Amino acid sequence: MLTAAWEQALSEKIANKTTFADWLLHVSPELHWDWPYIRYAREHLDQITSGEIHKLMIFMPPQHGKSALATIRYPVYRLERDPSLRVIVGAYNQFLSEKFSRQARRLASYRMQLSPERTAAYDWETQQDGGMRAAGVGSGVTGIGGDLIIIDDPVKSREEAESQAYRDRVWDWYSNDLYTRQGPDCAFILIMTRWHKDDLAGRILDSDDGPNWTVISLPAEAEPGDPLGRAIGEALCPTRFDVPALADFRRTLGRDYHALYQQQPRAREGGMFKEIWLPLVDAVPARAQRVRWWDKGATAGGGDPTAGVLVAYAGGITYIEDVVRGQWAAGERDAIIRHAAEKDAETFGPVTYWGEQEPGASGKDAAAAFVKLLAGFSVYTEPTTGSKETACDPLASQAEAGNVRVKRAAWSSAFISEACDFPSGKHDDQIESAARAFNKLARYPAPASGTNTEARQIHAPKPRSGWQRG
Repeated sequence: MLTAAWEQALSEKIANKTTFADWLLHVSPELHWDWPYIRYAREHLDQITSGEIHKLMIFMPPQHGKSALATIRYPVYRLERDPSLRVIVGAYNQFLSEKFSRQARRLASYRMQLSPERTAAYDWETQQDGGMRAAGVGSGVTGIGGDLIIIDDPVKSREEAESQAYRDRVWDWYSNDLYTRQGPDCAFILIMTRWHKDDLAGRILDSDDGPNWTVISLPAEAEPGDPLGRAIGEALCPTRFDVPALADFRRTLGRDYHALYQQQPRAREGGMFKEIWLPLVDAVPARAQRVRWWDKGATAGGGDPTAGVLVAYAGGITYIEDVVRGQWAAGERDAIIRHAAEKDAETFGPVTYWGEQEPGASGKDAAAAFVKLLAGFSVYTEPTTGSKETACDPLASQAEAGNVRVKRAAWSSAFISEACDFPSGKHDDQIESAARAFNKLARYPAPASGTNTEARQIHAPKPRSGWQRG
């Protein structure tokens, strides 16, 4: 008779020789693992297993089996191959992450020896110290490392997707909590439907880490260049949702259909800016004139953010080139402003800095401190007058005329989203800073000199009452 240890060793040997496809047919023969889009996703999961890729995004419509495949069964398959594997599963809240973990644990209990000492839905282990930890957005996972980190549905609803505060929260959770828990050769899998261009997937793909991710995007209705070779308009899973069923979803959901079913989130169009007016570019001409406007907040973790937006002008085109933004206490904020100026000098050369002088004696003192902070740079402050809409109108006019571009970066989606929400959105610090920087570039032009036909010289005006200059 085999001992428990021999049984476990035999099970591991068999598991290591079993393909994921065969394993699925064995453990869940009642499900349709042969559908083409499931095979396509499974093949990419095989590449995670082999180490060919380490970071995978899977975008599919709701109710197409992505969680059953990748969040519940795939980690159990991997744990059978290596019971010491440490898996972290994240979702938009603790309840959903524990639901995934509980389903995986139930399946694992039939397939391998689990530890009787740690059996909670949010934290269970094998007898070889592997296992699964569940965490909702905002939940910490300190004290453990991850060999396989799976994030499934980090956004619950359109309301959350439209909230920049929530999108920032998801990003902070990913970058500060989950990303820092990865062990050597850790693999990441992000599974979601795309609600918003500035969702977690959008920010990752716009970041420096974006090229390291492999993306599977499978719309409900095939589009040109379909990875499965479908005809345009063909349903992803006609057995469950045929073309008439998808048409009914499209009529009911409106623009949400493009996000949830086609993986093409569409930003709202505000009264002044439209997303189509703000195309992304990969580079900005080096020989451009530049202004960075600072809109300062002073509360760490709350209140209005501080934003410093760098705007460049060359060849009749205005570029939103860089955004520095966050919620910092006054001391940290000032250090970041100074560091940004030093980095600008290294990266771009001369940049002119502007900031607001608020009313009253305290406003004058704050303006003087801002000028002193940026000693050695060209820096001005001035009282701002008129409404924010009035300040943003010239930039909106140029955007509508096709004369504005946004540099592709980790912050670009958030900037465009805020612009499209203006003036009714929760925050306006980025778009107002961009507009006021643009207004300075547009107000004080001078003819180009020498052979630099694309750049303008920005002659700072002579100081007048109410201005502070460094």
